[in-house]
Amino acid sequence: MEIKLPHLGDGVKTATVLSVMVAVGDTVQKEQTIMELETDKAVAPIPAPVAGVVEKILVKEGSVVSQGTAVMVFRVVGDEGKGEVVSQGQRGIEGQRGIEGQRGIEGQRGIEGQTHGSARTAVGAPLCGRPPSGNMGGPTSPAIREAALRYGIDLTRIAGTGAGGRITTEDVREYISYLQSIAFSSAEVSASVAKGPKPLDIDFSKWGPIREETVSSLRQKIGAKMADAWNTVPHVTQFDEAQIDHVMALRKKYNPVYSEKNARITVTVFVLKAVVAVLKRFPAFNASYDEATGKMIYKDYYHIGVAVDTPAGLIVPVIRDVDKKSLLQLSQELEILAGKARERKLGLDDIQGGTFTISNLGSLGVGPFTPIVNTPEVAILGLSKGFVKPVYNDKKALVPVMVMPMSLSYDHRVIDGADGARFMRDLIQEMESFDEKALKETK
Repeated sequence: MEIKLPHLGDGVKTATVLSVMVAVGDTVQKEQTIMELETDKAVAPIPAPVAGVVEKILVKEGSVVSQGTAVMVFRVVGDEGKGEVVSQGQRGIEGQRGIEGQRGIEGQRGIEGQTHGSARTAVGAPLCGRPPSGNMGGPTSPAIREAALRYGIDLTRIAGTGAGGRITTEDVREYISYLQSIAFSSAEVSASVAKGPKPLDIDFSKWGPIREETVSSLRQKIGAKMADAWNTVPHVTQFDEAQIDHVMALRKKYNPVYSEKNARITVTVFVLKAVVAVLKRFPAFNASYDEATGKMIYKDYYHIGVAVDTPAGLIVPVIRDVDKKSLLQLSQELEILAGKARERKLGLDDIQGGTFTISNLGSLGVGPFTPIVNTPEVAILGLSKGFVKPVYNDKKALVPVMVMPMSLSYDHRVIDGADGARFMRDLIQEMESFDEKALKETK
């Protein structure tokens, strides 16, 4: 029986085999971890879908795999799965849902829940359904299947909008129209990407000693993600400062209470609460933009990503339902997630589903900077090192005030500068008038 990999997670196209946990001849129990995969920002354990004896291992450490890759051959113990090809985790790597059946056609949701047509390949071609899997996609009429075969249309890339995910004529027409628009508007870019990056044609050793190191797969994936975001999103960054004497005093007052509950209040925790309050007033900042359909996807939940500096690179774990949690809960959860990120123990669920991101470089002594939007989100907030500066008070006297520079980057296709200014103004107001009652919830 071949063991194949299932859907790797929203927005995850490939993964690297980090370790193989079994050897040929081993008897494996159902749910036993047989290998670990490194996705773009997490390590995912792969459990055995059935009990059996390992007859072949088809991949090795360092192999790049994707959905449908055969990784092992099992001799099944008993009658379970005999004669079948099993996709590991007919429960999925995330361990939460099957590949098909439980959610229907995979592609009916793109990245972050967008509708079909919203996820794209690296060269801009639409992925209107799940990736090709060798079959003819979802249910549709014989006439559409015949036309698809005649004209070479891949129905597995189209998510049907009809009843039960049925692919309609309009779905096919929309898919072809989108292909044409991409082909005519991005032909040169597509050709360039298809060729891949050009190697540096320079002999640096002519000028002195050099060393070569292979960049880690995580670092390469971070680079590709940042390059894609920068190339596809027209960025605008606005800068301002918030006076934080008030929150620093609250932090000093309540940290002894929080430390008794294994928590530590940081400036980031205050910002998490303040950001959510402002996102509720400006829903466009908590949305995603589907350029293919011209639609905004507004999210009525607040899952905030917090960038964490780790030895392996920048990782962004996500704190879910920030609006429903106390400052104590946020303090505890942020510390746990940051620790898991540094130890590379984050699961896929820990890094997916974010709606807005915060990047705090203040502890590194950094001044204002221009953070790159963490697509498919549309905005990101950068926090810098606080410093004391003289400010005129109400009595027109100069007094020393602690201020924190903030940098708000956003997608200018969907957010105007005026709204960016209003968002920043309200965020500053939230920080400078932070309600002490929020810190008294210590349960």
